[in-house]
Amino acid sequence: MYIIVGLGNPGRKFDGTKHNVGFDTIDYLVDEHRIPSSGISLKAMYGKGVIAGQRVLLAKPMTYMNLSGEAVRALVDYYKIAPEQELVVIYDDISLEPGLIRIRKKGSAGGHNGMKNIISHLGTDRFTRIRIGIGEKPKEWDLADYVLAPFSREDRGKVNEAVKDAVSALEMILQGDTDGAMNRYNKKAESSKGNQT
Repeated sequence: MYIIVGLGNPGRKFDGTKHNVGFDTIDYLVDEHRIPSSGISLKAMYGKGVIAGQRVLLAKPMTYMNLSGEAVRALVDYYKIAPEQELVVIYDDISLEPGLIRIRKKGSAGGHNGMKNIISHLGTDRFTRIRIGIGEKPKEWDLADYVLAPFSREDRGKVNEAVKDAVSALEMILQGDTDGAMNRYNKKAESSKGNQT
């Protein structure tokens, strides 16, 4: 079984904020694949179903972003999965433009507090992650204020498309083609970088 975790902050006031694109992706997956809710347990809201022929558990940690590792560790331990093969974490990335995603099989937290906490609790950075671009913060903004603010209308449209790409990438990953997903979607991000003047 795969555990798919989208990062965000619980509570209505955080709905639609940049830091919650991981939650947005889980919500999209739930709707797209009609995954029933199993309620809240192990510090996460979750549901179980089948995507791309694989049994999955979709989870949104209810711990707040900076303590996401508590929920992820509890789920990994309870369901006895191997993070290297069966965990995918989806979260926001300020170093990517809105509309872009990037997939990695391992790596550092890159300054993301939720990911720092997950790596700390799991004791490994070897698990698949899908990063969704939210764009760099303007110089005059505080980082916390920026990630907890809603998107502009234009960026929200781009991010909605990125969420769909993240779902398509996840389906490829679940079918055992992580390299193919990286090839397809990371190239988009690289070519966009190359087109900037």
